[in-house]
Amino acid sequence: MDQCGVHVELSPRDPKRTLCFPQRPFYGIGGRGLAYQLARILIKYKRATSALHPGTLASFLASQFSVRVLSFQKTIIMRLSTLVAAFAAASFHEAAARLGIRQDNLPAAIENENTIALQGVLDNIGPDGSHAPGAAAGAIVASPSTEDPDYFFTWTRDAALTTKMLIDELIHGNTNLRSHIQDYLRAQAILQTVSNPSGALSSGRGLGEPKYYLNLTRFNGPWGRPQRDGPALRATALITYARYLLATGQSDDASEAKDKVWPVVQNDLNYVAQYWNSTGFDLWEEVSGSSFFATAVQHRALVEGSALGKSLGVNSTAAYDSQAPNILCFLQTFWNGQYVVANINTQSGFSRTGIDANTVLTSIATFDPEAPCSDALFQPCSSRALSNLKAYIDSFRTIYTINHNTTNSSGVATGRYAEDVYYGGNPWYLTTLAVAEQIYDAVQRWNADSCITITSLDLPFWQSLSPSAVVGSHSGYVFTSLRDAALKYADAFVATALKYTPSSGALAEQYSRENGTAISARDLTWSYASFVTMRSARLAATSNYEQVPSWGSSSGNTVPDVCIASSVPGVYTPAVAAGAPPGSGGCTVLVTFNVNATTYFGEDIYLSGSGSDLGNWNPSDALSGSAINYSADRPLWSFTVELPANSTLGYRYLRKESDGSYLYETSNRTLAVAPCASGDTATVEDAWVGPVGVPPN
Repeated sequence: MDQCGVHVELSPRDPKRTLCFPQRPFYGIGGRGLAYQLARILIKYKRATSALHPGTLASFLASQFSVRVLSFQKTIIMRLSTLVAAFAAASFHEAAARLGIRQDNLPAAIENENTIALQGVLDNIGPDGSHAPGAAAGAIVASPSTEDPDYFFTWTRDAALTTKMLIDELIHGNTNLRSHIQDYLRAQAILQTVSNPSGALSSGRGLGEPKYYLNLTRFNGPWGRPQRDGPALRATALITYARYLLATGQSDDASEAKDKVWPVVQNDLNYVAQYWNSTGFDLWEEVSGSSFFATAVQHRALVEGSALGKSLGVNSTAAYDSQAPNILCFLQTFWNGQYVVANINTQSGFSRTGIDANTVLTSIATFDPEAPCSDALFQPCSSRALSNLKAYIDSFRTIYTINHNTTNSSGVATGRYAEDVYYGGNPWYLTTLAVAEQIYDAVQRWNADSCITITSLDLPFWQSLSPSAVVGSHSGYVFTSLRDAALKYADAFVATALKYTPSSGALAEQYSRENGTAISARDLTWSYASFVTMRSARLAATSNYEQVPSWGSSSGNTVPDVCIASSVPGVYTPAVAAGAPPGSGGCTVLVTFNVNATTYFGEDIYLSGSGSDLGNWNPSDALSGSAINYSADRPLWSFTVELPANSTLGYRYLRKESDGSYLYETSNRTLAVAPCASGDTATVEDAWVGPVGVPPN
């Protein structure tokens, strides 16, 4: 019976419904009962049940189960009924046991899953990843799912977060990953030059495009764009890589950092300095406004980007130094006194509490192990971040069936936000793991200080873990007790994620709020990457392992007295040495197409034409129009696109009917784009010519 304190089996025999209990959880259980050191117990169940909870099992077990002790050795006291109740409650939710990974040894389970997760990431990277057929070298597939949902694209954000994880692993000695990182660098240099519905490189606007096809070409379909976190996250990943290269002391590595990495980083930093104060879509691609996550990672990128530029001898960092304080000042406006409101300056009619995983992911994305527990930077150990974390966790305690009968100190499944309805609004692996990672990050800082300071703001968080916690600075035994309670709490969230992980270790995007089965996109790269970063954070919290290097937050942690809404126009240049096509990224003109076209509800207008910017006449790649200014007096559909200057293009409009069919204009149109001049824009006014759609009965 190996190292199990108690070994439980179900009959009929099912290896996936076998649970190994260590002895430790059953120490101290009082009352009459049999005494076991090693026990093997057979539970025969008569029928499946949809919900078994510890509080209702006592009167139910006799009719549902027969229990027989097969073998035992007397040593410790344990109620047999408690064992059965624990097993049944853990095993049955909608008659689906999710015990593919044993919970008796969490560190071992984490190491096992970490191996699977890292390989899961590599499987999703082109060109050789087993789940990335046809993907270009360095293109990181979000998920191999091609339908329900189709995530077979590369997202700037997901790819950057994943590559940052790979770079951190490289720093810790996994040199096999360097070729993947170099492939990523080349792929991003190319993507920076790809004109897209968000814009082009010459204006910088194209850097805010969220996703591309895996052959590194533009995606013209309707989407929540632009998304302004991508360039900042990509810059942070590559800045970390450049610092790794400089630290080797090798001249070739130093040249790679300055000649290849920096030009890509510089474009992204210029984008942040120019567009940080513009609204865009959040990381969930649903809300247009100002995102806490985007704002925080933009601040980090400019601070560490300026430092890297100076170390490389680059004299073009003034814009970063001037804008970083303004971003940090703006970041404070998301705090409402109790928690962080994830999105502000949102579109009319938007209504949510603002409690969102966005904010937890922010704390771990901007974690600096050398930073104090700064409220201004929302560091993981800060009072604000802990108060926010409790509000976030508590918002999920009662809304998911799988979270029923948990206590304030229990780990629970968490999702994006409580109001979520996407695929039924389920918990996500990456958000559940993010809770644990924030706490592990906080523990690193507390360990460094040998002290935990509790304020009135984060006292409720601490009292949920330790009811005797009080406001004040705590060291010695009290510090150890509080820290260990926090570690235990973080472990409980990891255990929750593992509990609902299939025995294969595969991580989808979500798991069911009802029974924990995997839902939505399979083998999600971001899920895998989040497990690896969580594991690193835990190692750093419990050993001498250094999870991530400091990003120099100490040079950018002062909040100005007055916030200034400003920006600095940037200059954008193809990073040819890194892999951008020579001659790419030429001058463009911002053209707005306005067409009057009366439509019925469910019918949309698209723009198609010659050249990749207009979809090469392919209706599936046509640009979708905006009807935001549509009215009965003027049925206006608009398109804004950057087109190559001094060029001539053919175009026409088409209607996409509610049944998916197309109706085309009867005449083709021609546009002569003016030669390039600074600030050039153009507007085209048209009216639909051709057949009109008929609304369905």
